[in-house]
Amino acid sequence: MKKYAEYEAAEPYFELVRKALGELVDGEHFFDIIADNIVYEVLYELGWPRRIEGRAELMNQFGGYGDYIKLQSADHLIAHKADNGRTVVIEYEVHGTVLATDVKYNNRFCSIIKIQRRKIVHWRDYMDSLAAWNALDSKRK
Repeated sequence: MKKYAEYEAAEPYFELVRKALGELVDGEHFFDIIADNIVYEVLYELGWPRRIEGRAELMNQFGGYGDYIKLQSADHLIAHKADNGRTVVIEYEVHGTVLATDVKYNNRFCSIIKIQRRKIVHWRDYMDSLAAWNALDSKRK
């Protein structure tokens, strides 16, 4: 999608999320399906703020993603819908390359997503922090 070309490095992740939420949300791209007032929480310490508030700030954070990692794929999606589709838990994996070291990056995630008025209003993310640390710490490779 040309509109979000600067975020291409994370496109497999965006496509997986969009697929997981299907008809529960409106919009074609990840950034189209999030609310302007989204709260995006990451419950790990690896360089991202633990809490990001607002669509613009989330887009800003993802803007630098491609400077470090290029995803080739995202898969092994399992989606659990609860509360009449107002809450969705997704489990998935991403696969890519750390650009500075050319080290392969493979990680597993679990995200809890809250939806209101057909947009994502809250996101809580868990991941395999050790997998990320090992891939990003070039001294280990």
